[in-house]
Amino acid sequence: MRNDARENAFKLIFEGLFHDVDAELSLPNLTELKKEDDKKFFEDITTSFNLHKEELRTEIEAHLKNFDYSRVFRVDLALIYLALTEIKYCETPKAVAINEALDLAKKYSTEKSSKFINGLISAIINK
Repeated sequence: MRNDARENAFKLIFEGLFHDVDAELSLPNLTELKKEDDKKFFEDITTSFNLHKEELRTEIEAHLKNFDYSRVFRVDLALIYLALTEIKYCETPKAVAINEALDLAKKYSTEKSSKFINGLISAIINK
């Protein structure tokens, strides 16, 4: 299921914010992806993130208003990276990528995170 692929990619991106994690690494808490399309989608996201994370970080930092990058909640940051990677490099429609990131925020983050995530992603993609 594409949602599982996306959630796995989010978990790997999140882990990568703390450690230098290779996209090929298989974390024990990842859902097994059975369909080849889902595996490819997961690989597309993680590979694109790894190739472009510095560029994405620069964009995120440039759009943080009165807020330091180091203070952004890491779950929120991983979701922002996920959505931006999908939009910019995986051809996921903007609305879909944002909506899916917000759904994951409801599951993994705080009550106020959705508004912050949505605002920052929108600012970056609408520049």
